[in-house]
Amino acid sequence: MSRPKDRPGRGGLRGWGGVTGMAVACAVTAAVTLLPLAHHDGGSAGAGTSGGVVTADRTRAEACTEPEASLPASGADGPNIDQIKERGKLIAGVDQNSFRWGYRNPESGDLEGFDIDLVRAIADDLLGDPDAVIFRAIPTNQRIAALENDRVDVVVRTMTINCKRLEQVSFSTAYFQAGQQVLAPKESPITGYDSSLKGKRVCSAEGSTAFEALEEKSFGALYKDDFDGTERDPDRLTVPNQLDCLVRLQLGEVDAVVTDNALAAGQAAQDPAVELKGEAPFTTEYYGVAAKKGSDDLVARVNKVLVDYRAGGKDSAWMRSYEKWLATGLPGITAPPAPKYRTD
Repeated sequence: MSRPKDRPGRGGLRGWGGVTGMAVACAVTAAVTLLPLAHHDGGSAGAGTSGGVVTADRTRAEACTEPEASLPASGADGPNIDQIKERGKLIAGVDQNSFRWGYRNPESGDLEGFDIDLVRAIADDLLGDPDAVIFRAIPTNQRIAALENDRVDVVVRTMTINCKRLEQVSFSTAYFQAGQQVLAPKESPITGYDSSLKGKRVCSAEGSTAFEALEEKSFGALYKDDFDGTERDPDRLTVPNQLDCLVRLQLGEVDAVVTDNALAAGQAAQDPAVELKGEAPFTTEYYGVAAKKGSDDLVARVNKVLVDYRAGGKDSAWMRSYEKWLATGLPGITAPPAPKYRTD
């Protein structure tokens, strides 16, 4: 997975080809934004934290040098975990339009993918039932707001861990390594994140590290809408949901997309007319499970889940999920990223 603009059975993805399918997918996302994808009587998420914990976390974020270092793993309970157990459901913020990560299978209607498998592993550890989950579909630019407003317990949605976000949320250890890359039509003269972007219309998601990269160095690309971040924002170059960029690309409204290579690989699998440009990602980023700021008991428990999830080498739950969902588009990964823990 923010910048100040943040606002509040398995099968192939058949029947979603082309512009129409993607446009429908985006319309569905807008319709269910921050609404539960399963009926429940669970009330809000989050048990709240003390001001002292938040202050300590903020101090750490301000002095951040190794954002991937998280709390040591622990199987202990705490106030946030107790609330989840009392509710009987884990409320998870996820994507439902990222092929192979978190997407709604059009045949079964079920949410599936690499991130969804991890959510179910967390629910199984906390509640003894991998199906004890309320999924809430949230767009890219509302991931942090969903946690801050107690709409979800965790966000598992290809969310990059970084120092800026540590000022607003808490993260688990890393569960996947990714990087930013350019997605463009195969016949495009764009060659990667370089001078070939000059004068080109480039789309990125609001609140994404891709937008931050473009802010830092755009190579003369057009990447920001007029009235960006206001009610008059046309959401053409900067969009609420990352998948919206693919739709803009397919419609010819933009020339390229900058996004995580992990997401772009799934989009290239959906649309054979586009491809990743450049030999490799131009950044190194790590995805983490995000929780409300200061939810130390929940973060430590998720880290314990991740220890178990990584265990077993090639036979680990992590590797099985990778082989099932990601190996085709992101081949060659032999192990999950090693966890890093805080020593303070």
